[in-house]
Amino acid sequence: MLKENLYRPLGLTHTVFNPLQKGFRQQQIAATELNGNTRDGVIHFPNIRTTTLWGQVHDEKAFYSMGGVSGHAGLFSNTGDIAVLMQTMLNGGGYGNVTLFSPETVKMFTQSSPEDATFGLGWRVNGNASMTPTFGTLASAQAYGHTGWTGTLTVIDPANQMAIVMLSNKPHSPVADPQKNPNMFNSGLMPIATYGWVVDQIYAALKHE
Repeated sequence: MLKENLYRPLGLTHTVFNPLQKGFRQQQIAATELNGNTRDGVIHFPNIRTTTLWGQVHDEKAFYSMGGVSGHAGLFSNTGDIAVLMQTMLNGGGYGNVTLFSPETVKMFTQSSPEDATFGLGWRVNGNASMTPTFGTLASAQAYGHTGWTGTLTVIDPANQMAIVMLSNKPHSPVADPQKNPNMFNSGLMPIATYGWVVDQIYAALKHE
């Protein structure tokens, strides 16, 4: 259904769940953790993956309980396909001759929730200063986006008619101190691991063009 109603109309060719089952090779995909879900041997449970995660969903719940297909994890893509999806949002729900939804639907999903200004429906919203680590200091208050635990980021800023996508494999490095914090990888200590810092560099560079 997704292929017929979304991927094909938009011309998306690299957006799939379970890519290794859909004809993609590992070499086309970034690996996401060195030692499975073990956090360098600290975490153990029956049937835990212990070898490099490469071409499979990283998220434990999505892999072990949902067959790699879920609403919160498991969707693989590339920057080209994601750029089309982000432009569709900036366009108010359409791309080229394809209309998927109305501008009113976009607004409904991306406006701040009355309960929490930083949440929309399926999106994080740049609703207050607490979102600076995600959106930086230069994105507009209308900006919205999403982050992924493996080091992915999208920012869509309708006020500036721009979008940013960053796809990294942040957990694919040794854990800095497995006993102290098994979820802090060496790569997480680098400036580029702070999404807001990256976003600010892009806005600043465009401002100086």
